[in-house]
Amino acid sequence: MGKRTQAAALEVRLLREGIIESRHIVQAVVSDERGRILSVAGNAETATFVRSALKPFQALAVTATGTLERYDLSDRDLAIITSSHKASIEQVRQVFNILWRADIDPSALQCPTPEGKRSSLEYNCSGKHAGMLAVCQQRHFPLNTYMERKHPIQQLIITKVAELLRMPAEEFIGVHDDCGVPTYLLQIGQMAHLYAQLASRSNVDMERIVRAMTHHPVLVAGDGEFDTELMRLTPGELVSKSGAEGVQCVGRLGEGMGLAIKVVDGAKRAKYAVAIHLLQQMGWISPSSAQALSEKFMNVNQYNRLEVIGELSFL
Repeated sequence: MGKRTQAAALEVRLLREGIIESRHIVQAVVSDERGRILSVAGNAETATFVRSALKPFQALAVTATGTLERYDLSDRDLAIITSSHKASIEQVRQVFNILWRADIDPSALQCPTPEGKRSSLEYNCSGKHAGMLAVCQQRHFPLNTYMERKHPIQQLIITKVAELLRMPAEEFIGVHDDCGVPTYLLQIGQMAHLYAQLASRSNVDMERIVRAMTHHPVLVAGDGEFDTELMRLTPGELVSKSGAEGVQCVGRLGEGMGLAIKVVDGAKRAKYAVAIHLLQQMGWISPSSAQALSEKFMNVNQYNRLEVIGELSFL
């Protein structure tokens, strides 16, 4: 990662009628597709769980195994596989479509049923789970244990991630995500490296995933959600995926550059504020797009707004 991987972190302030009420400390890294750290705020070697920002890479199990072709799955299906969705009718139907085409009963889903909902199809990670089950069906892997870390589908996924990061798969620290499948402890520099590769257009399987996400952004998150709104405003330019506990990742398409953000205290509002601030600083979004996003994600209400202090340090 080069000789220097640290610089001053960013600070997000919540202002109530111009007076500071709260502060969040945020770290961010920009990497190229070779894994070189180009700029940093905080420490690029800080490790945290990648959470749902891993979903585009978990989807490699679907694109790399012929599962899409075997069950005639579309880019819309692939987009919902990468999603953290809002359980809209459109989104839930897309998850069901994957299972139906792969001849899998929805009861095979082992993600939780959200409180107040009727089915695990409505859980925000159900698309990812449906994709995993489709691969299991296509490869004749057991369906009932697909969430276990030693299951072939999970081993296939971590092998793909390990290849991208040029690390032995057994060195990754895995834990259960809230939905039950493994997530992994990564340095934020490694997350940026993954998204730089996702955006590089040098891999057919990842290019298919990016196309699905950017052509169908409403399936990736939902109306009013950051990932969806950012990709709508930057068609064919940026790919974006949020993760829980203050993780946000963005790739700049065609240039092989990735941005990873981690809010130390896990605050969702702070990661969006920093993403807007840094994307504008780097010229990845236009002033008009930055303004539109700021109005939605930085103006908390008529009395409160967020501001970001600090910049990336270029190495």
